[in-house]
Amino acid sequence: MEKNLGYFFAGLIGLFFMMRATAQTDTLTTGTDSLQVIGIQHISTTDSIDINAPAKAAFYSAVLPGLGQAYNKQYWKIPIVYLLIGGTAYLYYTNQQEYLRFRRAYQNRLWGLPDEFPQYSTDILITAQSYYRRNRDLSLMATLLMYALNIIDANVSAHLKQWNVNDNLSLRPHLFPQYGNVTAGIGLTLNF
Repeated sequence: MEKNLGYFFAGLIGLFFMMRATAQTDTLTTGTDSLQVIGIQHISTTDSIDINAPAKAAFYSAVLPGLGQAYNKQYWKIPIVYLLIGGTAYLYYTNQQEYLRFRRAYQNRLWGLPDEFPQYSTDILITAQSYYRRNRDLSLMATLLMYALNIIDANVSAHLKQWNVNDNLSLRPHLFPQYGNVTAGIGLTLNF
């Protein structure tokens, strides 16, 4: 065992020296370069980029839905945000009210009191409770999802406002015919 351990350390030391012997040193040669710079375009931006804008927009939308969209100057989205959040909140409210009606009727029937739905059997009351409870829970999840989408939309819109979209940005496909061959080459040119 000790003999094998000695061979292992000897091999490790030998490997270390081999690496040192074969390592290359970096050299830097200075001289004239054949590449000449013809002209440099200075791109001036009139708009300053606020790197905190996406976080501000998301925070504003979290505090008051639609405020992040107003911060991004996308006023047309504010009614959509309120329709989506308000609509799903209204569904939650109505499903909760119906659930409570059927639950109250079922409890009254169990206690032997007159209830609101004498024409329905007890099984139908249990089924209706389950139905409205499930719809209430789904509408609550939909309301929370619409609230989260409001925040995400404000954040993404603020990020995209900082993205450079100008006339010099283009992506064009090209076909290159191969003479003497049946196939053709396809390429994309990206100008920015």
